[in-house]
Amino acid sequence: MISRRLRFAVATALLSAGSSTFALNTATVVSSTLSPSCLEYRVVGICYWLFCTMYGCQVRTSTKVRHYVPDAVVSSYSNTGESPWIETRPMSQPNATAQAGGDGTTNVSHENNQAKFKNADVIGHPGGYVFGQFASASGYSCVGAGTAFAPYLLSTLDTLAWRHNVPEAVYPEALIPGQREIGSRSTLNLWGNVYPRGGFLHQVDDYKAAAVAAQRAGDVVTRRGQLHVYQPLLANARDGYWPAGELIESDAGTGKWQQLTPQLSNNCTVFPHAGDLPQAQQGDYAWALWRPYSCCQRRGQTFLGSVDF
Repeated sequence: MISRRLRFAVATALLSAGSSTFALNTATVVSSTLSPSCLEYRVVGICYWLFCTMYGCQVRTSTKVRHYVPDAVVSSYSNTGESPWIETRPMSQPNATAQAGGDGTTNVSHENNQAKFKNADVIGHPGGYVFGQFASASGYSCVGAGTAFAPYLLSTLDTLAWRHNVPEAVYPEALIPGQREIGSRSTLNLWGNVYPRGGFLHQVDDYKAAAVAAQRAGDVVTRRGQLHVYQPLLANARDGYWPAGELIESDAGTGKWQQLTPQLSNNCTVFPHAGDLPQAQQGDYAWALWRPYSCCQRRGQTFLGSVDF
């Protein structure tokens, strides 16, 4: 009990550190993994293994667990080359096909017919070791799909799709109203549409615009075979290991978001969400994308199956 309270106190202190800063650094990103709320560790079932020796075979069991893993940091920002995560800025500098940025509006409410633009970067979360130690304190832990600092999507290299919506603009989800939307029209809380998965959208609230762009980037990297310049952020299933699949908007069972800047949060949520929506002075935002994994410890040569509670 004492050690658990100590871990919680340390996590709270680290999460509080840097919460008032606007620029995001790697130390803050790493410390953000110490979040019991985002981890959401659960024992969900039992796995069965066949263990054989020269003297015979027996069935062994192991506990099946489920928890979330911080796979990536998703940055969504207005000015090209000015990612809020300082150490990764060199990855996404302006180039011949991706210049400038910013909005076509001054955020005046009657100008909501003008477009906003957000760059987006999806980069592997660097907190793997710290998170692994933190998660293993609860028991056996699963590994995620992300590799630290690996670029899974940089919108400056995905110019055709991200800046020109080619071929995103002709997908059915982009042409049919009500398809793949973040929020609800009926409750007057529509943040935006997932398609076309590019950097332009119409939204007077800058936080909501950035969140929609982040969701779009996450949607791309958690699927294979998309017509974008990217690397899939997916792991392959194997015996005793069930990785996260495709990210679906507003569905925490596929992934959830931890705000890193402009205010650091120790909780995870999905878009849309209630509460304070902090506005970044430079239009730059970042979230950690946590996704659910299930696994169990190997106890034999042959996996016989699992039973969930």
